[in-house]
Amino acid sequence: MAIGATIHTFETQLADVDRGVYESFTLRVARHPSETTEYMTTRVLAYCLEHADGIAFAAGGVSSTDEPAVLMRDLTGAIVGWVEIGQPDAARLHHASKISDRVAVYTHRDPVKLLASWQGKTIHRADQIRVRSFDPHFIDSVAERLGRRNNLTVSVTEGMLFIEVDGVSLHTEIHEHQIT
Repeated sequence: MAIGATIHTFETQLADVDRGVYESFTLRVARHPSETTEYMTTRVLAYCLEHADGIAFAAGGVSSTDEPAVLMRDLTGAIVGWVEIGQPDAARLHHASKISDRVAVYTHRDPVKLLASWQGKTIHRADQIRVRSFDPHFIDSVAERLGRRNNLTVSVTEGMLFIEVDGVSLHTEIHEHQIT
């Protein structure tokens, strides 16, 4: 018998001062058996940091090859935001930037190695793709505190991310990288 996804719940308070987004919402995140806690943590943070009307996790979950981990659709169903997690390849980013006006990558990996893997490859509108990472070990610190049910407070101000997970406060700079 195959092992199913584990459901994690995040009661979330979001205050993104930089973008003027203030929301309270509940996220129910299906963590696939092959998905690391660090990947799921990055996926949840990307959802919060990109939060906008029409945002959703991919319908097929992390195993979906047709959609990103997080996406935004307009009222017609067209994709208007495409958010990759981890280490997407250049061809996937090329495809994403052709079908969506807004593309972002959030990585819990070494961003220098990630950017190097894309050098010399064709990526449509590469200069407009936002690549974000966090201080080393930040994602690990958040991930080790997560349970099946979580109270999460996310605050963003002046490029700094402040997280409170079930009473424990953590912070990091949100690092922006350019694809060259």
